[in-house]
Amino acid sequence: MNHASQPFFTRAQTGLPPNYEVLKEEHEVAVLGTPHGPAPSTSTVIHVHSETSVPDHVVWSLFNTLFMNCCCLGFIAFAYSVKARDRKMVGDVTGAQAYASTAKCLNIWALVLSILGTILVIVITVVVSIQSFS
Repeated sequence: MNHASQPFFTRAQTGLPPNYEVLKEEHEVAVLGTPHGPAPSTSTVIHVHSETSVPDHVVWSLFNTLFMNCCCLGFIAFAYSVKARDRKMVGDVTGAQAYASTAKCLNIWALVLSILGTILVIVITVVVSIQSFS
């Protein structure tokens, strides 16, 4: 048996241009052939980490903008909420969290000032009506 290097494929059979050589791996695969019997089954597990959901507080900001918009805090909170939503859509989670945090703080202040303003208006109305009937 002669073990001299002989090309296994001729250039016409491979369809390769004449300047390419047949790789050693291709030669070994062609010599060995396909595996006999069932192939061992392997499984791959991919762990997908869920991204942190960043609430953008758009609805809350819109509510504060439309009802008792004290010192325009609701409108400013709405602007920050929209910025947080834009950052979230781009994929900038850190920027979205920063804008959402600012929007949340502004919404809390707008809500507290609106509640205090409503209570103050009710108290003044009751006091004035009691004094006018006396």
